[in-house]
Amino acid sequence: MTNYTLSLWSITRMAFPGIIALGLWNYHSKPETSQNVVQPTPPEENRFTKIVLAEKLDEPMEMAPLRDGRVLFIERKGNVKLYSPDTKQVKVITTIPVSTKYTDKEGKKTEAEDGLLGLTLDPGFEQNHWLYLYYSPAGETSENILARYELRGDELVMDSKKVILHVATQREQCCHTGGSMAFDGKGNLFLSTGDNTSPRATGFSPLDERPGRSPWDAQKSSGNTNDLRGKVLRIHPEPDGSYTVPEGNLFPKGTAKTRSEIYTMGHRNPYRISVDKKTGYLYWGDVGADSGVDSTGRGARGHDEFNQAKQPGNFGWPYFQGNNKPFWDYDFATGKSGSPFDPTKPVNNSPNNTGLTELPPAQNAMIWYPANESILFPQLGKGGRSAMAGPVYYKDDFRTTKRAFPDYYNGKLFIYEWMRGWILAVTLDEDGNYLRTEPFMPSHKFSNPIELEFGPEGDLYMLEYGTGWFQGNDDARLVRIEYNGGNRKPIAEATVDKKIGAIPLAVKFSSEGTQDYDRDALTYDWTITDKKGIAIQTFKESNPAYTFTKPGVYNVVLTVSDGKGEPSIRSMEIVAGNEAPKLTFSMNKGNRSFYFPNKPFEYAVAVTDKEDGSLANGKILPAQVAVTIDYLKDGVDPVEIEAGHRTAEASASLVTGKKLMDANDCRSCHFVDKKSVGPAYQLVAQKYKGDPQAADRLTTKVIQGGGGVWGDAVMPAHPQLSVSDAKEIVQYVLSLGDTKAAAVSLPVKGSYTPKVTTGNDQGAFIIRAAYKDKGANGVPSASAEDVLVLRNPSVPAGNADKSGGVQKFKLPEPPVEMVIAMAPDNYIGFSKTDLTGIDQVTFIVSAPVQQLNAAGGVIEVHLDSPTGPMIGQSSAIVPKDAPITGTSFTPDMVKAKLTPTQGIHDVYYVFKNDKSGGKPLFIVLTLQYSAGENVASGK
Repeated sequence: MTNYTLSLWSITRMAFPGIIALGLWNYHSKPETSQNVVQPTPPEENRFTKIVLAEKLDEPMEMAPLRDGRVLFIERKGNVKLYSPDTKQVKVITTIPVSTKYTDKEGKKTEAEDGLLGLTLDPGFEQNHWLYLYYSPAGETSENILARYELRGDELVMDSKKVILHVATQREQCCHTGGSMAFDGKGNLFLSTGDNTSPRATGFSPLDERPGRSPWDAQKSSGNTNDLRGKVLRIHPEPDGSYTVPEGNLFPKGTAKTRSEIYTMGHRNPYRISVDKKTGYLYWGDVGADSGVDSTGRGARGHDEFNQAKQPGNFGWPYFQGNNKPFWDYDFATGKSGSPFDPTKPVNNSPNNTGLTELPPAQNAMIWYPANESILFPQLGKGGRSAMAGPVYYKDDFRTTKRAFPDYYNGKLFIYEWMRGWILAVTLDEDGNYLRTEPFMPSHKFSNPIELEFGPEGDLYMLEYGTGWFQGNDDARLVRIEYNGGNRKPIAEATVDKKIGAIPLAVKFSSEGTQDYDRDALTYDWTITDKKGIAIQTFKESNPAYTFTKPGVYNVVLTVSDGKGEPSIRSMEIVAGNEAPKLTFSMNKGNRSFYFPNKPFEYAVAVTDKEDGSLANGKILPAQVAVTIDYLKDGVDPVEIEAGHRTAEASASLVTGKKLMDANDCRSCHFVDKKSVGPAYQLVAQKYKGDPQAADRLTTKVIQGGGGVWGDAVMPAHPQLSVSDAKEIVQYVLSLGDTKAAAVSLPVKGSYTPKVTTGNDQGAFIIRAAYKDKGANGVPSASAEDVLVLRNPSVPAGNADKSGGVQKFKLPEPPVEMVIAMAPDNYIGFSKTDLTGIDQVTFIVSAPVQQLNAAGGVIEVHLDSPTGPMIGQSSAIVPKDAPITGTSFTPDMVKAKLTPTQGIHDVYYVFKNDKSGGKPLFIVLTLQYSAGENVASGK
């Protein structure tokens, strides 16, 4: 039995987020009432277009769109870059010498977060050409500096440098830099600084007061009123390169043991800030603690924050997070906990503190959220956390521009998530209090957005950091998001019922799916041309039919116009004169869903071709039919795979797919036969062989973007592609699997015995049969294939493609997604599963009492629906009440004998316990199918 290590606190938090007190009574924002409130309708997402201006950047940080269309931006390793709209190119205008490494406890230099961190323009930039950089200067001095420079044309004048502010730091065991800057409407400059404290000794609050442990004590910085770190500073830069401190900061000038520059304190890593120039309110995202679990004696799991400061204040770190969830006064020397900190009277008694002992009361966050889904803010989703905030949009700032965002977003705050890749718009009431959030461009997953700014022309600019840490990334980009409030060109779709066949070839063309978002009347123009480009037929109807009577390869073009702007065009190829072969792969004896070690299966291939004959009559020879079997250790991606079938009709579109792919940005992330930022196309094709749903699923993924299958790499969205064009590209990519030689060649009829074991890998056997005909009448040959995929009979419960009521939780080691049965009659289901020869299912389960308060129960096996015929029931899953050592446990195994069942069914596993008393039932990790002797005989 596989040993699983589970974080039981994580499971508890996943299943019962209400077990730990949420402190909802501390929520300070004004709730929105829905009665008699008519909300305006948001603009359609298709009115926004993401335009990539530059890509393959090297850790972009902050930017400044200029009035003439140029965009100035910085990269962490020191490059200052300038994008030109005239040349469409980016150039390095200077490189600032910066420190990017820290010294670890072994004395080694390790990549840090230091470097060139922040950039902003002076409010009088159009006249004085001043800009401000915040960075970690190269050299032995541990500090960050704020410096002013002059930009003349495309040149950053290095001799104009004036250092305005020094922030002392540590460069050992460290991170959390902050570094974002913004001006308010009065010429005051806000600068964020991180706590400059190592998080590596604890997942909770770093409060290590032992001698020599200052790098692990954030009380020296964030909780220190006499230190500039872990703060947002507010100063007023002066023309001579000095600064003054405006009235109204957190500590009046001259207050002992304080720095008057501090506007807000108690921050961990306020990485991106923004100032509403109309209200003066400060916004920022702050990264919370790292722990994914709650702990009595330490504190709550980590929460990131989106914050609003209408006035100066203390926002809690390292004593509080979120809505003032307290950490405990923990003694790192003894390992003992004192009491939770009091947000109304925080006290800093650290020996590393040089400031006041009694701190200002802690302020609540505006929005706070953990790694799991938030009850209060479900729109934020779940996953990794890295909050970024700003800007606020005002329509009055862009009244004379051509592409201003719609009035709907007037006064809304834009927030974004570096890890989760989304942007949300936050609606505030007339007093600036939080009302609600809503997604902005929800179908887009942005590639680690790290900066948002509205440009002078009204477009929203974005820097995407990219998927890899501390490195340049192919998906690191400078992006402009444009709004189109006028006419939108139609989106054309063109399909045909038969792309290849013998003459006379009668086909029906269809424009189904064509649409115009403006609901304009559309005209349709179809043109059929021969290989010389000569038009042989045209149509003005939406769904014409035509019969090809002469052999040849023809091009068909559909042009759709709304009469108001640019038309939309789609094309396809038709091959007339050669009928595609037909091939079937039949399983005579065995199971079509799973392989079983040392249990043979029998198969047979049949091929017929109108011009070539058939295998049965001997005109097609067995040697002309390729039958291969290959074992993929990592298995295949879909939850359920049935045999795929591709004919020459599909092959006829591959040339079109390649042309479309070459015309888009696919090559920047992929190679045919080797890995780039994305997987090699040949590996993609091999992975999805035999999956008839792969083309549709991958088509959606190409258009919408996505990731998670090939590691951390995320494929950007391609909303400019139509469904038909994206599908042509996908079909071309899937065709490239033919170039990989299979491990074993098989006869057209025979038996095969799998020899591999069913270990922890999710391996699969791919059995492929293919035939390529000889062509006819001077037109190219055509191919057909059939693929059978036999999967590992050990299936993670989380792979279920149907479910009701359960919750899912992903374990890192081994990587498997389990399900938690929350109540009786919860279920999971697997589509199109062959039960032939399968006589038993073994479930790897657990019902922990102390961590889950689980009630236990049984698992019923049903066919075709959760209430369909029951063919088996497991033995009892008994709750474990015994203490569990540490944070790990070994689950149990229960078995269900199955009534003999033939053929393919949807199989449902229904979780039962009529006496659960409202408790959750149990956890299911894995299902293991077992085959008796009948699986080999097919009985």
